[in-house]
Amino acid sequence: MDVVVGLDSGTTATKAVAAGADGTVRDVVSVAYPLLVPAPGRAELDSEQLVAAAIEALTEVAGRARERGDRVAAVSLSAAMHGLVPMDDDGRPLGPVVTWADDRAAQWAQALVADGRAPDLHARTGTPVHAMSPLVKLSWERAADADRVARVPRWGGVKELLVAALCGGRHVVDRSCASATGLYDIRAGRWDAEALQIAGVRPDQLGAVLPTTEVLPGLRSEVAAATGLPGDLAVVVGAADGVLANLGIGAVRPDVAAVSLGTSGAMRLLVPSPTVDPGRRLFCYALTDDAWVVGGAINNGGSVVRWAAQALAAGLDGAPPPEGEAADELDARLLAEAEAVPVGSAGLICLPYLLGERAPWWRSGMRGAYLGLRREHGRAHLVRAAVEGVCQQLALVRDAFAATGLPVREVRATGGAVASPLWIGTLAAALDLPVRVAESPEGTGLGACLLGWHALGELPDLDAATALVAVDEPVRPDPGAVAVYRRLRPLVDTSTEALVEVLTTLDALDDPPTPPT
Repeated sequence: MDVVVGLDSGTTATKAVAAGADGTVRDVVSVAYPLLVPAPGRAELDSEQLVAAAIEALTEVAGRARERGDRVAAVSLSAAMHGLVPMDDDGRPLGPVVTWADDRAAQWAQALVADGRAPDLHARTGTPVHAMSPLVKLSWERAADADRVARVPRWGGVKELLVAALCGGRHVVDRSCASATGLYDIRAGRWDAEALQIAGVRPDQLGAVLPTTEVLPGLRSEVAAATGLPGDLAVVVGAADGVLANLGIGAVRPDVAAVSLGTSGAMRLLVPSPTVDPGRRLFCYALTDDAWVVGGAINNGGSVVRWAAQALAAGLDGAPPPEGEAADELDARLLAEAEAVPVGSAGLICLPYLLGERAPWWRSGMRGAYLGLRREHGRAHLVRAAVEGVCQQLALVRDAFAATGLPVREVRATGGAVASPLWIGTLAAALDLPVRVAESPEGTGLGACLLGWHALGELPDLDAATALVAVDEPVRPDPGAVAVYRRLRPLVDTSTEALVEVLTTLDALDDPPTPPT
């Protein structure tokens, strides 16, 4: 069988997914690496380790394909968005990848909001002005050392780093990843002059922008030798991980949204042209030239239950929190316990901003809170309220879709959290929509494979992905739960607005930002 390998380099692992043109997943290889957090606010990846993991995953999946008798027809690249890494003239990294989760540039984002430039920048680039974006990261770097920012031969992200490592020193980026930098005018199709001025970089320091279906001219000889793949193998430049997740779970019709709910979460909808909502609550990133993804990402998903397991279910003997399967088992026990709590958690609201928050607020420095605590609330109430709080955040994103004239009639979901009946039932009720869970958990990697087949001419259009991707029967919202969450959601909105200054001030007092390195 011919397969395309979707090489998906994310924040904690690179996955290589081999799939046929019919969407059948033949193999998955994952190579993990740590997210480095050496100081408050920092969140980085070792650039060399990231590249090594990609080559290792590709080598293993290619070897196993040969053992099965499969032929690798192409490699298609997926990359985590919003990373920033300095590179030399040949594309070799000069430092770590500063990831989307790095929050040190928060005050520069707030400055752009305060001086009134943020709305127009968001409208042109599709990227919210937030500490995650390379535009804001570069402006922060420039404030510390403008000469260094100007001297670095190349600035890029995960995609530019991988293309240079796999295919030689080419300095290119796909339109999808470019559209997530805050530096690219999504309608004009070029690097944005004002954004470049704010960032302190020149167009020649950034990659040449290619369509996501562009086929690059093969692998470097060293990579071909290491992987056992032919040097002239087609390498599809691919897209960003978030937009490929829509393709990988078949959420490509204009009224079908994709929800990713793992450690963090997101809700995204495919539209035919660049669309930025008037309230500036949603992002807009490219999938292809005529398919764009509008949505909102949230920082907190299943991580809130993992926090509860560590903070509320730990013993008093000083033992460290469980890891691996033991941690998963403890999470499942807490969720089962929380299922016995009535919908609405007996009048308890959680603002689940344990890791800060992005959509729909786009305010760095947010912190979490419980509101309405009473003596009768126990651990199960706290856990259920946290799950409800996350799902209410995704419902606020859905409300932003509605305000932008983008109706949603169905949700397709993927991610580790959707295996839980409590999570999936709460999500359906908070959104007041039927939710269908994708049978394959490899949404992003499979999306890269399908885009690769499309680039090779074997998948005539992206709409075909709807029929190729298997999903379960829909979980329909419980009407009683829908009514409760509809009543509570305005309280989530107004309480967040009321507390935002308190929460961000607490964050600034406790975690002073560290300077660029």
